[in-house]
Amino acid sequence: METTAINPAAQTTLDRLNTPSRVRGSGMQSLGQADFLRLLTTQLTMQDPLEPTDNKEMLAQMAQFSALAATTESGATLEDISAKLDRLIAAQEATARAVTAPQP
Repeated sequence: METTAINPAAQTTLDRLNTPSRVRGSGMQSLGQADFLRLLTTQLTMQDPLEPTDNKEMLAQMAQFSALAATTESGATLEDISAKLDRLIAAQEATARAVTAPQP
């Protein structure tokens, strides 16, 4: 099999791109939908009946929570993609080592 010489700068870039990524967690606990509903119920229970919360404000809070839930789900999907890419890179490196290993 013929190997082609790669420019050292290009090789460095390829090595950096093929290095498995490491996702760092924030360490913060997240609130779920059940927590949001509990907070919403408590807010409705504690509000002044003579001056209820504005419907627009409630809808804005619900929209913000929906956006947060979508962002959290996107983060989980990206972590899954990252893990799959890491496994693919490891498999490619193993294949490259097997191909370039001297034959007895």
